[in-house]
Amino acid sequence: MTAATNDTNDATGIPPHSSESIVNAPFHERIKLVSQNWAHSSPNRPSVMALYWVKYFFVLIGVWAFWCSFNAGYAGFSNVSEWAFTNEAFKKAMVWSMCWELFGFGCGWGPMNARFEKWFGGYRHFARLGTIKLPLFRGVPLIGGDTRNLLDVSLYILNQALLLRVLFAPEVTAELLLPCFVLVAVNGILDKTLFLVARSEHYWVVMGALVFAATDDLWIAGAKITWSFIWIWAAVSKWNAHFPSVIMVMMNNGPFFPKFLKHRLFESYPDDLRPSKFAHFMAFFGHVSEFGIPFILFAATASGNPWFLLGGCILFTGFHGFIGLNNPAGMPVEWNILMIYGGWFLFFFNPDVSIFEMTALPILLTAMLFSLVVIPLIGNFVPSRVSFLPSMRYYAGNWAYNVWLFKKNGARDKLGKIKKPCGTLQEQLENMIEDPTELGAAKAMMLGSRFLHFQGRPLLEALPVAVDDIEEYEWLEGEVLGGTLLGWNFGDGHLNGEQLMNAIQPICQFEAGELRLISVESQPLFGPTMHWRVYCPVEGKLKEGKTKMADYKDHAPWGQGELTWSKS
Repeated sequence: MTAATNDTNDATGIPPHSSESIVNAPFHERIKLVSQNWAHSSPNRPSVMALYWVKYFFVLIGVWAFWCSFNAGYAGFSNVSEWAFTNEAFKKAMVWSMCWELFGFGCGWGPMNARFEKWFGGYRHFARLGTIKLPLFRGVPLIGGDTRNLLDVSLYILNQALLLRVLFAPEVTAELLLPCFVLVAVNGILDKTLFLVARSEHYWVVMGALVFAATDDLWIAGAKITWSFIWIWAAVSKWNAHFPSVIMVMMNNGPFFPKFLKHRLFESYPDDLRPSKFAHFMAFFGHVSEFGIPFILFAATASGNPWFLLGGCILFTGFHGFIGLNNPAGMPVEWNILMIYGGWFLFFFNPDVSIFEMTALPILLTAMLFSLVVIPLIGNFVPSRVSFLPSMRYYAGNWAYNVWLFKKNGARDKLGKIKKPCGTLQEQLENMIEDPTELGAAKAMMLGSRFLHFQGRPLLEALPVAVDDIEEYEWLEGEVLGGTLLGWNFGDGHLNGEQLMNAIQPICQFEAGELRLISVESQPLFGPTMHWRVYCPVEGKLKEGKTKMADYKDHAPWGQGELTWSKS
């Protein structure tokens, strides 16, 4: 993580700003300086990009090809066209994707997710007794504890072993998949995190089709329905005021996006770092493109026009490929790769299969539509009730999130009592950076990402009521801290909020005032506000409020005027 370059322009006030100026600035000014540094130069490095793409091509895809070599009638690796788009290859792609995530190799992996020492939690966390978990029914004997017991660990290992058994099999059958399907649900009851890790809103739903619609390969129609609703809901969720800021930050980080265009993403670089008209146009184009994908494919299927079908496939390949090539921080490019591969298999190689064939199994279709329509509908309009993953609000910029503020009296050190695979981000940085000024600036860089996104504006109201003096507290992003304490993270603030705070309190024994948790909920679809709450592990909920987002549409990411932190 780069705090500032050696060549600075502090005398002129033009970025890049020095580490010393960042560390010595008051809090609201510090936000401005790190935001300007972020806008000036992307923290992404070509070496890091190369690392990730080696992982995607040689490990993710290469090992999938290895699993396919066990398929009955395998024609040999060089005959890719004869094995890569078969039914069995697609089935193994789905199973391997779930297994990959549950091992910890996907979401939350590596340095782009603020893991610099040990690059992932995954099985190091889930297969270890005593690690923190978030049970669905907290307090219920045997299944409702806050730490893993023998049952938790055993069922996680069993599911991974059964998934591997499927991958070694010459044929993926319903009988082989059924135990895995059940165990994903059971493990989700024991730990809500694991249900999300398995990407159950996608992989588990398709696995259900593979199990219960195996006859006459009706599962292909079920998988088509799943792919289609993912595109639809992902597009619907981007119908908000947040997505342009996502495009602004993502493209500024993009290693292949032309440098001469990066500053045009901002309204007036470096003084006004709101999304420009250019960023708004890119957001609108991406939104419309994603929404159009399933309807183009539906029309192609209905008309039988092969050129229309090819155009639709090229569109979703370009859409997901564009995201993948820009390697946005925290984004599972593996999922985008699967969306491309699965889209070609389902729609281009099986053009005659209609989604309406699923009406032959009305009970299964109803269950699938509940997952693919009802749950996302609730999750978009009442986001506090449903995780953003089952809601299919992917990368829309409108997520629940948390900020953990630890008193600078050694309170953060109490996290050392928790059993976990690695130290916090702050501890990792302290091990990597010796100079205290450079260390302070590196820690401050997290503020840039949070406040450049439009969703950061509620903190302008929540922070002043959460603490009297922000300089007395150390800022930890809940997303990153949750990844350390739970073994996985992927932008879901529901995982690293109040329940996690309550789970670690008996272990850490924070005193009143040592920890403040600020939880900000997503903005409901077409709703005007974002709801925030302030918690103390000793005293419970202290404050809450609702921020009217329209009031901040023309407001800089950092405090200004009457909204500047008067208490900082």
